[in-house]
Amino acid sequence: MTAQPPPGTTTPPAPTRRRRWAGLAVLSASLLVVAMDMTVLNVALPDLSARLRPTAAQQLWIIDVYSLVLAGLLVPMSALADRWGRRLVLLAGFTVFGGASLLVLLADTPAAVIAVRALLGAGGAMIMPTTLSMIRSLFPDPRERATALGVWAATSSLGMAVGPILGGLLLEHFTWHAAFLVNVPVMAAALIAGLLLLPEVRDPAPGPWDAPATVQAVAGMVGLVWAVKHFAKVGAGDPVGWAVLAAALGVLTWFVLRCLRRPAPLLDVRLFARRPFTAGVLAALTSMMAMAALLLLVAQWLQLVLMLSPFMAGVYLTPMAAGAVVASPLAPWAADRIGARAALAGGLAVAGTGLALLFAAPAAVPVVLTALLLLGCGAGALTIASAIIMSGTPAAKAGNAAAIEETAYDLGNVLGVAILGSIAAVVYRGRLDTSGITGPASAELGAARESLGAALEIAERTHSTELASRAGTAFTASLSQTGLIGALVMFTAAAAVFALVPRDLDLHTQHH
Repeated sequence: MTAQPPPGTTTPPAPTRRRRWAGLAVLSASLLVVAMDMTVLNVALPDLSARLRPTAAQQLWIIDVYSLVLAGLLVPMSALADRWGRRLVLLAGFTVFGGASLLVLLADTPAAVIAVRALLGAGGAMIMPTTLSMIRSLFPDPRERATALGVWAATSSLGMAVGPILGGLLLEHFTWHAAFLVNVPVMAAALIAGLLLLPEVRDPAPGPWDAPATVQAVAGMVGLVWAVKHFAKVGAGDPVGWAVLAAALGVLTWFVLRCLRRPAPLLDVRLFARRPFTAGVLAALTSMMAMAALLLLVAQWLQLVLMLSPFMAGVYLTPMAAGAVVASPLAPWAADRIGARAALAGGLAVAGTGLALLFAAPAAVPVVLTALLLLGCGAGALTIASAIIMSGTPAAKAGNAAAIEETAYDLGNVLGVAILGSIAAVVYRGRLDTSGITGPASAELGAARESLGAALEIAERTHSTELASRAGTAFTASLSQTGLIGALVMFTAAAAVFALVPRDLDLHTQHH
């Protein structure tokens, strides 16, 4: 006799076409808000700092705690969703994210803001992988799913690019609280719509909860992200950073070995045995590295070198969002005609070309805008990457696949800012020539090497237009060199993906 799954663990029939696409709208709206939260604080931080006077360490925690908590909880929350129900965890994420955003009204100290940001990270960890795994369940037809994943990828890219625009617009009329409060109505609407539109789905046989693996996953990912961020701030010679990095890698290795030994692991790392799956994760990781780093550096260049307002700087970043919005839904169409391998590798190469343009002529605004457009178009490759990851994964393992892909996104964001941002800082320090500058003291000239922002503050205080001019030139040179290194990373990733993905891979092949 065939064993029946426990009550309440079966997957319901697929919703009607109208409910499927309405459900996708709910998932996309919530993802947009979470993605925006990764970048919106960059614009709100100056006003927040002026009002609450956080210490330098508190400022770092306000920025970093969101991604630390998000990275640490992605895997456990995905595993929890497989067991308790993906809709349940998603709706809980909406509640936590919206509630934390509302709590900002009570946050009148830096410590309270840090706590709010940590809660937002926990809510984001519930939302991000669950939106992706829900798409796998909402759209059983591979062709519809490919289009839905295109919308999902475009939304994710759009959120990162729109964050600074919305933040700049809000900060021109309101205080820093608005950057948080804008989340509340969206999450409230998503909660109501999710209750009405989204079906409940869970793994019919998830196995027992693995508490030691949960601790390993959280500790390993938090340690890894913290170490990378720490190196970006204090340099690669810090022994504390190396100790934490070694410990994090050791814990994560232990976690992987534990998952390989267990019949029902917290995270099915055996999915990496499929070369196309590995290629999709690699594409997601490198694409996010490039986008995060370029958004950070170009936003600074626009505001501190061209002296644009935060809102106008956000407007100048829109070509990246426009490219992603156009290219992502078209990517499945391209994959059908030239093959998934060519479409995925080609998208990464297009993004690499955009970065290479920055090396060719970084000081020309049209070139920078073209580079942003190409990087956004290259983000269309994320649609193919998601389709390879999710379509080739059995439905019961959708949560695992989503957790791995979202971890790649978050880690790519952190690595992009940390590694490429650090390279930019090193080049800036090396290119800033302070010889012969009069006005600032020697100690101030040394401090000006730390960052463009510091140099401009010193230049304004000492009325040194020469220091401001040279600092802007040095930062432009750092943007150029970072573009070259980013291009090499993307071209290498494109070659690796081309080697890993079979030429005849069919995205419409269904795995059960």
